[in-house]
Amino acid sequence: MDENRLNILNQSNRMLSKLQLLSVFFGDEIIYKIYLRSQVIHKLFEANPELDINKLDLFHLQFTQSLIDLLRKIKKNNETNVSLLFDEIQINREMIERLNDPTYTLANFNIEKQRQALKVNLSLRKLFQVLSDESHDNPLSKNINAFSSRFAADFFYTISTDLMEELTAYSLTDIYKNDYAKIQRKLMGVLCKYDFKTEFYCGLKSGAQVVEVYKFLDDDRHFLYAPSDSLFVFLDVAKISGIDMSTNLSKKEKLVYELKDKNDRLEGNAAAMKAFMPPEITSLLTDNYKKISDISFLDNISNIDVQANILKSMLNTDLI
Repeated sequence: MDENRLNILNQSNRMLSKLQLLSVFFGDEIIYKIYLRSQVIHKLFEANPELDINKLDLFHLQFTQSLIDLLRKIKKNNETNVSLLFDEIQINREMIERLNDPTYTLANFNIEKQRQALKVNLSLRKLFQVLSDESHDNPLSKNINAFSSRFAADFFYTISTDLMEELTAYSLTDIYKNDYAKIQRKLMGVLCKYDFKTEFYCGLKSGAQVVEVYKFLDDDRHFLYAPSDSLFVFLDVAKISGIDMSTNLSKKEKLVYELKDKNDRLEGNAAAMKAFMPPEITSLLTDNYKKISDISFLDNISNIDVQANILKSMLNTDLI
């Protein structure tokens, strides 16, 4: 075998190997068919030394190389788009990790609201004592306002400013107070009756103002604690009956679920996007396959040149 023939056949094999890898990457039937047909053309020249081997070289230079260039460009674009998706997925995962800080989960909120209720009950008991003794001691438990600061943004329900003002309104003549707290006289009487046993009911917020609502364990009555004023007054729970309390998920937890759902969709999109083939390209490749399958290769090499020019023109379009 002369050296030129051997070199062209070796180059042809390398070209076919590249096309095969691309057919595997895309998993597209028409690309695989083109690869198989190109193999047939290669075998035709390999098995028939009398054929002009330069026509095989021309076929690859004009057609196969143009096709490989086009597929590589599509592959690169797809991989770039997939990379962007995975970057977004990773950013979402990092955000989920930060949002999953146990400090702000629903489970932690449920634990802390029980502790807060104990703090409030103890503070009210002490408030009754200091008022009775005319003491100047601070009856409020240490860090009693940390609960609202920590959880209001995510777990307290939003109400209107007008409603907040209505709920926290009181008459000075109806209030016991010292330097640290104010409490409705009737509320103090009911608290003493039920031995200061209450539980956290819900939190409310309006702008920067927040209140904590508590319920008596042995009576269907409620009162609120306004941290900004250290105020305790009865609350008519009917006034907040319009609040949807069907879910107590924090904003952060809702966002976590949304991000997880988005990542699931992005991962599915990434798998499809990796081997995406524009419909216009698929149509062109189908036409190319018909041409190299139907033509008499030796007699119509110019037709291959026409197809190659179409492939090359596709490299400069906005389709890919």
